[in-house]
Amino acid sequence: MPKRNRKVVVIGHQNPDTDSICSAIAYAALKNQAGDDLTYEARRAGRLNQESAFVLNRFGVEPPRMCTDVLPKVRDVEYREMEGVPGDMSLRRAWTLMRDRQIDTLPVISQEQDLLGVITVKDIATANMDVFDTHVLAKSHTSYRNILETLSGEMLIGDPDAIVERGKLLIGASSPELMEAAMEAGDIVLLSNRYESQLCAIEMEASLIIVCSGATVGRTILKLAEENGVTIIATNHDSYAAAKLISQCAPIAHYMTTKDIVHFTPVTPVDDALHIMGKVRHRYFPIVDAEGKYIGMLSRRNLMNLEQRKLILVDHNEATQAVEGYDRAEILEIIDHHRIGSLETSGPVYFRNQPVGCTATIVYQMYQEQGVVPTPQIAGLLLAAILSDTLMFRSPTCTRIDEMTAKKLAEIAGVEIESFAADMFQAAENLEGRSAEQVFLQDFKAFMCGDVRFGVAQGNYMTRNNLEAARALLQPYLEEACRRQGVEDVYVLLTDVPKGTSSVICSGHRAQQVLQEGFDAECDENGVVLLEGVVSRKKQFLPAVMAAYQQM
Repeated sequence: MPKRNRKVVVIGHQNPDTDSICSAIAYAALKNQAGDDLTYEARRAGRLNQESAFVLNRFGVEPPRMCTDVLPKVRDVEYREMEGVPGDMSLRRAWTLMRDRQIDTLPVISQEQDLLGVITVKDIATANMDVFDTHVLAKSHTSYRNILETLSGEMLIGDPDAIVERGKLLIGASSPELMEAAMEAGDIVLLSNRYESQLCAIEMEASLIIVCSGATVGRTILKLAEENGVTIIATNHDSYAAAKLISQCAPIAHYMTTKDIVHFTPVTPVDDALHIMGKVRHRYFPIVDAEGKYIGMLSRRNLMNLEQRKLILVDHNEATQAVEGYDRAEILEIIDHHRIGSLETSGPVYFRNQPVGCTATIVYQMYQEQGVVPTPQIAGLLLAAILSDTLMFRSPTCTRIDEMTAKKLAEIAGVEIESFAADMFQAAENLEGRSAEQVFLQDFKAFMCGDVRFGVAQGNYMTRNNLEAARALLQPYLEEACRRQGVEDVYVLLTDVPKGTSSVICSGHRAQQVLQEGFDAECDENGVVLLEGVVSRKKQFLPAVMAAYQQM
């Protein structure tokens, strides 16, 4: 069985911003120094925006791997790491393996571990019942080694690596006369110790003579067989037992299922696997990797021992913003600086929520509490997150703690705050080559107010020209954004950082009314609502919008 999953995913919200990405990386790095038996890995629940990409590149940090959902997958199950079997294995040997392993299905693989097919107990039973096909050994190209193994035989004359190419199976008749009437050249004959019958089989050009009951084969017969190219195998089984066993020498490749094989991959969702299993009678199913290489077998019983994925959530605690499948995972911790939202957990968790301007500020406090000095790389990431979330200390969400923390991190990272922030914001507002959807999703969050689901996107701009270019790009897209994000209303804050104002564009049945009720403001001829002094989605825009929805 695979080792138990000891990995914890540290992840931010969907459509991650710089704080979500950088705090996940920094907190995973801190947790990995804790010395427990878990491994912490930062992941991202969406594409990097341009600002985050600039920050990671500036400090030489690889982007976290994408994680679109944490729904349980086959890889999270302790499936059976059972070796595959070659296609030339005999039916008898396959049945013995199934009995010993207590399994009803065997995967048939190539030398390169490619999945060729599966053989089931039902297949073997069908083969054993098909007693009338006397040409089965030739049709299936049975190896002499299979015959020797199945009959516990001894090769007296012939090549054990040879293959049965032709001939039917014939149980030795009581007299040479009857044999002559039934035999054809190339046949396989089961005989006793009668010299006349053995000699007749050689004269009739049998391809293989199987001498049963441990009978001694004379030197003359052996010499004649060798001279005439006839193979002789001796077995202690009597004729009846040998006749019962001989059909079980055939290779499983002749009977295995090769088309439409039901199989799974490590990333197959467990729910999908259960649904498929419910439609198929057998209990074991092969697992193959992305290259089609066989790696193990999965059963319904394995799925009963599913181990939940382990998560630490940073920079959010809203169900609408969490990675898909969070409710099927084990949430260990939540580190956040937003309002307490709708996310529920199945058990108690470590929940740290502080009224500061950035999650990265909290993460740095935890570094200090544990006596750990962040590396210059990590310090640079945490600094970037604080500057981004607080608009370089201009946002009303910014606290004195955020500003003091940023200055300490700038010293560790060896950067000058104003010049670094200017470069970061310039990278974020560059619209060249970007689609409306990319600009919209660079910082988008969905929220619930009662039964209403709405979304708020935000973009920060240092120049008015870039802000107006973003408005022209986004305004025609908003109706489509509502449909794609599954929200009733959508708002975009285009924040003019130097002036401390936000131009809001919106779409939805109640969006304009909500803005009028929440801010006592009307749309101008361009469909824009100008909000003086509003730059924070969390502290200024969202509370007013929530209050307006509640009153309506």
